[in-house]
Amino acid sequence: MTKERRARVLFPGRSRVDVDFGDTIVRTDQPEYAGGEGSAATPFQHFLTSIAACVGYYALAFCDSRDISTEGMELEMVSEIDADKRMYVKMSFELRLPPGFPERYHGAIRAAMSACSVKKHMDEPPIFEAVILPAEGRPAEGSR
Repeated sequence: MTKERRARVLFPGRSRVDVDFGDTIVRTDQPEYAGGEGSAATPFQHFLTSIAACVGYYALAFCDSRDISTEGMELEMVSEIDADKRMYVKMSFELRLPPGFPERYHGAIRAAMSACSVKKHMDEPPIFEAVILPAEGRPAEGSR
């Protein structure tokens, strides 16, 4: 069974594109050299941020569920880019554990980080589809 969730894309001006999720608006912009004002992260920076933040959240939740302090814990995402394709080909997450982190949980926290829902969507990507609607709101013929 599938459910539908909608996000409304807004065009506030210049190179800005914002996304309204109903309870949150995510603002994006382009850097000045690309015609924007540099007032917000680019859409691609949000994409990278969502991966790193999700992996970090799962590490945090793992520690919180076991009353393990996260003071001093650090996570860094290291990306490898294919220069010819201009595409990311590998993303590694280096977790510096907090002092006193129990060694018996090393494998378990790695598994928790791998459970990140953003990463799972990359493991099994959704179908992407662009549908063109005329001003009246019905799909235009040949729009898919």
